[in-house]
Amino acid sequence: MKRLVFLPLCISLWFISCTSTPPSMKQDAFIEILDEQATQLFDPKAPFHIMAQGFSWTEGPLWLEGQQSLIFTDIPNNSVFRVDSKGKLSLYLKPSGYTGEAPRGGEVGANGLTLDPQGRLVLCQHGDRRMARMDSPSDQPQPTFITLVDNYQGKRFNSPNDVVFDKAGNMYFTDPPYGLEFNMNDPAKELAFQGIYCLKATGELVLLDTISRPNGLAFSPDEKYLYVANSDPEQAVWFRYEVGQDGLIHNRELFYDATELVGKEGFKGLPDGMKIHSSGIIFATGPGGVWVFDPSGKVLARLRTGEATSNCAFSTDEKNFFMTADNYVLKIEMK
Repeated sequence: MKRLVFLPLCISLWFISCTSTPPSMKQDAFIEILDEQATQLFDPKAPFHIMAQGFSWTEGPLWLEGQQSLIFTDIPNNSVFRVDSKGKLSLYLKPSGYTGEAPRGGEVGANGLTLDPQGRLVLCQHGDRRMARMDSPSDQPQPTFITLVDNYQGKRFNSPNDVVFDKAGNMYFTDPPYGLEFNMNDPAKELAFQGIYCLKATGELVLLDTISRPNGLAFSPDEKYLYVANSDPEQAVWFRYEVGQDGLIHNRELFYDATELVGKEGFKGLPDGMKIHSSGIIFATGPGGVWVFDPSGKVLARLRTGEATSNCAFSTDEKNFFMTADNYVLKIEMK
């Protein structure tokens, strides 16, 4: 989602050279338990470990099991960073989302990251306004990319934001305007809407739905439902769709509405990225941090980061939960 305050890249680079010690704790972060079911997933007193800090706006956390590392984006600085299990931070990829030579404003770096079914890195590239795949192995990153899709019916995307694959290899992604320098009023905006798309494994691109600010998205474990965040301060909600056997989505319903909390003290941020635990519990970034829902929409807990929180990810074994929150990358341990 959009940020207006940028910090110098040198701050991030300082951490590359200096951060290799065990992480400290974020003292103002805490877990708010609203239902005892949440305690089956994590200790209510679990500390928030600071894995890295000092960036402009972190996003797109992705655990790489083979490297025992987390990668994440720093969107304004057009970079992806890596932090390993020992806390060592390094630059992973630059440029990440804008490969052009002409200077341009806006949030140009990559946003959401994921691996395709073959284990290759796929990026939502804000600046290049496309879905792309890195043309090198994930353990040997190089800033060369293959375009997967960059337009709908001949009109360029706004700025692809987040992405998820289903088990059949279909790629679902959202396309709000946050990577355009002037957002909705940008003269370069070609589409009159903000879409949710599916690029089928066959290569066919399908516009699934349009909402005001589509953002994070995730499937239920059985892939019967697709959850989508809407990061609009006027309609700060999460939607749920039924997924048909053809991969198309139907019957949009309101899953949860957090609009009344937008802008209130202690509730920085908007519905943004999300991940779903193998148990079916939904972890969704939103006002105040990360919201933890059961599949019925009941709020079980909130992980109160103290920051506008953009996205989240699990380690493969689900023993660690990672959050990108403003200039921080945070972690709590799961049960």
